[in-house]
Amino acid sequence: MKSNMRALSVSLWRNSLGVSQPLACVATKSTEITQQLTFATQSGAVPQGNVRENSSAATAAATANHPEMVCPHLANGGDAVHETSEWQNALPYNEIPGPKPIPILGNTWRMMPIIGQYTISDVAKISSLLHERYGRIVRFSGLIGRPDLLFIYDADEIEKCYRNEGATPFRPSMPSLVKYKGEIRKDFFEDIGGVVGVHGEPWRQFRSRVQKPVLQLSTIRRYLKPLEVVTNDFLERCEQLLDENSELPEDFDNEIHKWSLECIGRVALDTRLGCLEPNLSPDSEPQQIIDAAKYALRNVATLELKAPYWRYFPTPLWTRYVKNMNFFVEVCMKYIGNATERLKQQGPSRDSEPSLLEKVILAENNEKVATIMALDLILVGIDTISMAVCSILYQLATRPAEQQKVRNELKRVLPDAETELSIQRLDQMHYLKAFIKEVFRMYSTVIGNGRTLQEDTVICGYRIPKGVQAVFPTLVTGQMEEFVSDSATFKPERWLKSSQGGTGDHLHPFASLPYGYGARMCLGRRFADLEMQILLAKLLRNYKLEYNHKPLDYAVTFMYAPDGPLRFKMTKVE
Repeated sequence: MKSNMRALSVSLWRNSLGVSQPLACVATKSTEITQQLTFATQSGAVPQGNVRENSSAATAAATANHPEMVCPHLANGGDAVHETSEWQNALPYNEIPGPKPIPILGNTWRMMPIIGQYTISDVAKISSLLHERYGRIVRFSGLIGRPDLLFIYDADEIEKCYRNEGATPFRPSMPSLVKYKGEIRKDFFEDIGGVVGVHGEPWRQFRSRVQKPVLQLSTIRRYLKPLEVVTNDFLERCEQLLDENSELPEDFDNEIHKWSLECIGRVALDTRLGCLEPNLSPDSEPQQIIDAAKYALRNVATLELKAPYWRYFPTPLWTRYVKNMNFFVEVCMKYIGNATERLKQQGPSRDSEPSLLEKVILAENNEKVATIMALDLILVGIDTISMAVCSILYQLATRPAEQQKVRNELKRVLPDAETELSIQRLDQMHYLKAFIKEVFRMYSTVIGNGRTLQEDTVICGYRIPKGVQAVFPTLVTGQMEEFVSDSATFKPERWLKSSQGGTGDHLHPFASLPYGYGARMCLGRRFADLEMQILLAKLLRNYKLEYNHKPLDYAVTFMYAPDGPLRFKMTKVE
């Protein structure tokens, strides 16, 4: 659901690792490269003539063979800014500090196997190291076949970028999805691309068609009860999975994925997919959906972040990806067809609020629009919500004092553990919501957001050319003392009002933005919040959660989350 949350993790690593075509020249110049690598490693510099000086030119060269990378607004002029005193007094772009590239491999070598300094799982560490070494703005250039990455560690400048981005912001997206929608299945998507991997006017038109029903509070309220039923079923399954020590299995994260899929199916497809049923046969539809989702979670990152040979020929990974995508399209078409048929036979519900799917079908009279909306919600919601829940549960299990504060609040709001939830009761769970926000601040599932700059501009006193990909590392800015007071302390109270027990800490509104900001803010954020709040309220009102094993580190595979088995101990409370 959180489409903006997925975009940066993919874009950052895909650009950083971006070997866009086989480097045949590497073998013939191995000696030269080795010498340059040694020099760069020891000195941290290269001859100035080898450094890319003009990002606009580099962007043009990088995108010549990859048109989906080009921002559609780059043709628009940005000359007016050149006449301002701010621009004229700003420093040149090539003076922005950052790691120095070497000939041929640029900075791409830093993420290569054997010779490189980092791996994919180090992405959060890299972001912090860049800030520590170079300061509040860092230029990561010399990425083979890719435009520069510009890391901005200043919440004031990030706010300026967001507020000046216009009605159709350009956000780097997954090229594999762009290729699937625009080439492989152009017969299906035609000119209706959806909201993921689409930019400019086509994106604006589609979002305007589905935004109202998705974000309407009446729509959100309608799903409280159905999602509570799904969550009750999930908790019953958790009890069945407990071992003799009341611990959940090592692969409990897979169960969370199943819960997330079941919730998304209930919202996007108006149906129960059956993912929480025990003993599913391998050829059953629910098991096929689970398998397809698992494959997406474990392999799409590899497809996006490694050398994209699939651009030129159908690799086994790409072939499986296309098969998976076709399967999801078929599933969406099937259930949306069922919903359309119900509407024809029964008409819209007169006793309750129409479902999200019913609203879109009735408004658009077009099953394809509903199908693409559902597909986008499923694709961006499979892992973002489930990984966020994994992180929140781990923090709760390892912070017993804060967990007890949440439970105390839940007991006040829900004196009887069997009390059904309501929007009014959820609105009273202030500390629960504050805990979620604090986890996102310190352990953001997506390490940041990003934009491709559409106009020349001045950032942090430097002249920035259009076409540069700006990275807003919320995982770092959310922990910077100048933007968040006492930033190293985990303190949910900082998010509360004084009347609710808040501490009144300074908190810059643009330091931590897990859902992004502006026109491309996460479309499914309200559903994501609702699902997480329901799960945590039902779980912590009825159970105590503990983690009695070796502490887990956080790492990035596709999302930033605890890296290891989530063997929680789950015991019933009164």
